[in-house]
Amino acid sequence: MPSPSSRLTSPDAVVAALRTAGCVFAEDEARLILAAARTPEELADMVDRRVVGHPLELVVGWAEFRGLRVTVAPGVFVPRRRTEFLVEQALALAPDARVVVDLCCGSGAVGAALAAALGPVELHAADIDPAAVDCARRNTAHAGGRVHTGDLFEALPAGLRGRVDILAANVPYVPTEEVALLPTEARDHEPLVALDGGTDGLDVLRRVAAGAPRWLAPGGCLLVETSERQAAAAVDAFARCGLTPRLAVSDERYAHVVVGSRARPALT
Repeated sequence: MPSPSSRLTSPDAVVAALRTAGCVFAEDEARLILAAARTPEELADMVDRRVVGHPLELVVGWAEFRGLRVTVAPGVFVPRRRTEFLVEQALALAPDARVVVDLCCGSGAVGAALAAALGPVELHAADIDPAAVDCARRNTAHAGGRVHTGDLFEALPAGLRGRVDILAANVPYVPTEEVALLPTEARDHEPLVALDGGTDGLDVLRRVAAGAPRWLAPGGCLLVETSERQAAAAVDAFARCGLTPRLAVSDERYAHVVVGSRARPALT
């Protein structure tokens, strides 16, 4: 028996199928799916995928991030709109940055957004997941981004040591025991490596904070997203690694970003 969406004949039918599946913004989602589908068969397949819980961004193949259309693909972490706050903090701190690194880059959305705002920069991105690396290469190509595969700093060229003005790291920070409590869209369709932050959710954050001082330029900054209840421990981790930390909060976007700066040499 064909699926209900295989009998789609009009935009109203697409909206009805999505609404029946519980999509709160069915009209908006239908508009995006209809614009992305190239054939009736593709439309039916896309609606089927959305109805069974695939993230909308993975269904249509892109996500909006700071005005950019960022390509995403199955198995790649979908950039969250709250992470735009991390980009804004980086731009406010280092408006003249010339060397930018997007660590745990996923789709490369953060690096692409920073490059779009800063103008010509030396942009590097890195991720341990080959699917994410492939996606990030497409999203940072316009900025001449160089994308590397590997575990955190091990992936980066040695020539970047001591030169990075902005080090953005959207690390996984969900405690292991809470991954099962995530919405189905994330739990079932995004890579575990991009979600699971270890016992207290801060394992990767601590590793990034420990390595950052060797890579940051004098006055350079590290920015990492975390949760409200983890923020104090994250700030402490930055301080223990020799960074000057502060916490930036956006109540509107429920975003918490820990910023750590490397001190500049004292003038003599």
